[in-house]
Amino acid sequence: MGIGWNFDNSYARLSDSFYASLKLHPVSNPKLVILNKQLASELGLNSEELQSEEGVQILAGNVAPEGSFPLAQAYAGHQFGYFTMLGDGRATLYGEQITPKEERYDIQLKGSGRTPFSRGGDGRAALGPMLREYIISEAMHGLGIPTTRSLAVVETGEKIIREMELPGAILTRVASSHIRVGTFQFIANWGSYEDLQVLANYTIVRHYPDIPNSDHRFLYLLQEVIKKQAELICKWQLVGFIHGVMNTDNMTISGETIDYGPCAFMDAYDPDTVFSSIDTKGRYAYGNQPKIGGWNLARFAETLIPLLHDEEDEAVEIAQNEIAKYPLLFEKNWLRGMRGKLGLFNEEEQDKELINELLDMMKKYEADYTNTFRALTVNKLEMTSLHDQEDFDQWQKKWQERRSRQQQSMEESTQLMKERNPSVIPRNHRVEEALDAAVNNGDYSVMERLLKVLANPFDDSPEHQEYSQLPVPSNLPYRTFCGT
Repeated sequence: MGIGWNFDNSYARLSDSFYASLKLHPVSNPKLVILNKQLASELGLNSEELQSEEGVQILAGNVAPEGSFPLAQAYAGHQFGYFTMLGDGRATLYGEQITPKEERYDIQLKGSGRTPFSRGGDGRAALGPMLREYIISEAMHGLGIPTTRSLAVVETGEKIIREMELPGAILTRVASSHIRVGTFQFIANWGSYEDLQVLANYTIVRHYPDIPNSDHRFLYLLQEVIKKQAELICKWQLVGFIHGVMNTDNMTISGETIDYGPCAFMDAYDPDTVFSSIDTKGRYAYGNQPKIGGWNLARFAETLIPLLHDEEDEAVEIAQNEIAKYPLLFEKNWLRGMRGKLGLFNEEEQDKELINELLDMMKKYEADYTNTFRALTVNKLEMTSLHDQEDFDQWQKKWQERRSRQQQSMEESTQLMKERNPSVIPRNHRVEEALDAAVNNGDYSVMERLLKVLANPFDDSPEHQEYSQLPVPSNLPYRTFCGT
């Protein structure tokens, strides 16, 4: 039957202003350690063949699959506010797999070796960070949040040097595309006007085909990307996800979450929560993510100015007007999402105040974000630190009165909450437990059990209750690292 590769290479048919073609950098002793069989099936791939010698050689970047065109994409980006030239420094895009449903997905290897954009790096990746991306991206998919997916992780059989010697690995990542805000920034700064038109038109055809082919299509593109990002970042906030490195090169035009480096999920609610070791000033703290999303979108809008109007002043005004809509669009999405978490179907003017009162109490009493909303859902308030607090008792009465002022029954309200409030998230201590077992002991069973639970995060089985338990208190803050 073969593996089932069905490549098209539309990005490679653009000019070489957008990428550099690559030669592969084989590794010595590749070993497949995890394969996403369900995703493979959705892509039209044969899981058994992917586990064969030929399949592993492809997933390791030793042999290019038939029909592929290996390349590294060029892009730039604002990293912690500072603009720089970047590009795929440790990734190989094989091409675009066309699925049995005629959908198009990038197949990319992460950690596959040096490229012209490596900037002095070794182009490799360590096993731990690649497994982390596998776990978190699949958890995000289970939560219904747009995301890149993880098809496989292969150990390379080679060591890489970071702070210490670590086992090397390659992740096979699947995405609607890897076109980023930073891709537009690269072309806007170092490409031609014609290149910018080509990229914008290509993006519309690939991701927003419903945009009409009119003189206003680039304005519509800006509007659609703003809409997608407002929806995406809202979904992050609703589950307590902290990306950790919201640089413009880590914001996709498709509206998918990408690049799970120093990411983590918040336990106790606090808008100032930061996990990333490199985010020393809290630029990308949980509470700042919506604002940074708007900042990144403003950088995207700047790249489109030559396409928005022949007169620059008019183009700038158009861009500013659209970016000004983002905060209201985000808040609209956020209020809708929070209403769902509280079992509210309709809208009332005081809803925002009711929501913020709860969040303020959660911060005051260091209540766990996920478990608090789940406790409200299943009416087990003894699960939270808000239990028996006088101000929370008063809030709860207001909430129940609010729920009663809608046409839907309490049963329907509770069902809505069950669909909006996960019982489990990838708790940081559980992720570390799985990574430790895999990396240090070669035991992937801990990770497999975790992935099984995270695939159905809204269930409420005894196993889910086990994974909802909080870590043992520690005086040391939890820190995450980018892995490069």
